[in-house]
Amino acid sequence: MAVHNQKDTTVEPTIIIGAGLAGLCCAFELADQGKSVIVLEAAPYIGGRTANWVEDGMEVESGFHKFLGYYTVLPEILKNAGISMSDMVHWEETTNIRHTEAQGTFGLDPFKAPLKTIAGALGNNDLISPADKASLIPFFAAGFKDYISNPDKLDQSSIQEYAEQHGVSTDAIERLIQPLSSGIFFLPIEEYSAYAFFGLFAPALPRIAKVRIGAFKGGMTDVMTGPLAKAIEERGGQVLTNKTVAHLLYDNEKVVGVQLEDSSQIYGEQVVVATNIRRAQMLLSEHFHAHEWFQDFLSLESMPYITAQFEATEKLAAVDHTMFGPGTQLGSFSEQSRTTFERPTGRASIILVDPDTLIDLPDEEVWEITKKSLHDVDLPNVDTMTQYRIIRGKENFYRLAKGNEHKRPKQITPIDGLFLAGDYTDQPLLATMEGAAISGRRAATGILKGKVI
Repeated sequence: MAVHNQKDTTVEPTIIIGAGLAGLCCAFELADQGKSVIVLEAAPYIGGRTANWVEDGMEVESGFHKFLGYYTVLPEILKNAGISMSDMVHWEETTNIRHTEAQGTFGLDPFKAPLKTIAGALGNNDLISPADKASLIPFFAAGFKDYISNPDKLDQSSIQEYAEQHGVSTDAIERLIQPLSSGIFFLPIEEYSAYAFFGLFAPALPRIAKVRIGAFKGGMTDVMTGPLAKAIEERGGQVLTNKTVAHLLYDNEKVVGVQLEDSSQIYGEQVVVATNIRRAQMLLSEHFHAHEWFQDFLSLESMPYITAQFEATEKLAAVDHTMFGPGTQLGSFSEQSRTTFERPTGRASIILVDPDTLIDLPDEEVWEITKKSLHDVDLPNVDTMTQYRIIRGKENFYRLAKGNEHKRPKQITPIDGLFLAGDYTDQPLLATMEGAAISGRRAATGILKGKVI
């Protein structure tokens, strides 16, 4: 059994608003050091964007998520919480890019399967010709250099603009740059920040042997965020659902607690706002709308997301691995019946590109667009669908558009008793699970060290 510090009962607890991955990581780091913590989650389930639940009789997930092998902070927190990576993640050996005119399969593990990885990079010439690949070399060289030496300038260009400036061919932009940007964070390439593009991959370079993609071996609440909440409770913390925070309590220039939707109040030594971006902005603007430190953050735009998830009598693909559908409405997607949602028949999850155009459409129309896109990339088994769900959210992500990077706030604020946690805060891993974990750890570190700007 893990050894952890004895709970400190002499002071008021730290209140954490939101039981997404950032909030849970923050809570665990504090509870593991003996701090008293209360996590308040508005939803009836925990996990936020890393959750699963039953929606009208069908098990669904909050979004199509994969675990990247070069993460460091999140695996460390999970290990400390007693969560086994081998029980949680299945590492994929390949990924598949399915364009309407060609497709290619690429190896994913340069350490364990180097020949497959090299063959994928050198081959797949029907999808990306040797000339297309050559056009990418100066683009990547300049991009990683600018990411290190001139990140502010890099953030002023969209990835499409940056690729065109560096001579990337049209086919390479559509068939490789688009899957590696819009296919992951679903914003069209004409909006997607060049900084965000290179920022996702630059941290992987020092850990190139760990560049691989993992599928969850169950719903994310079941295998990751639920066990993390249990580890918090084992250390004396509380994780409460159906607790909507309506207001921060601010007294004598200090955040002293929260008021719930039912008007009850909870007082704490510190409050960590670990909600989604829009909810955080609403809570903070009540007291700090005129405060200079918060101005950039309060103007940071959010973006929607939309996923299609379905069960079918036939499996969508022969392998449960990550696929991309450039040139269609498909971002990234996978058959999941052998991994995340085990069943003898088919089950797939898809993140859709350009959610701004889809977010307000009825479910039936979104499904027809999804179905057509799957046919366009030669995946006809979608026709055997038995039930589907459209899972969407309007304000869960910060917008990875050009010019937004400087608006992301630090986790430690100038307000006594107030801390922030969420992947929208200033940390290097963008809107990823690792980014959420980093933000949670940084907020916890600030609390443990008693920091205020």
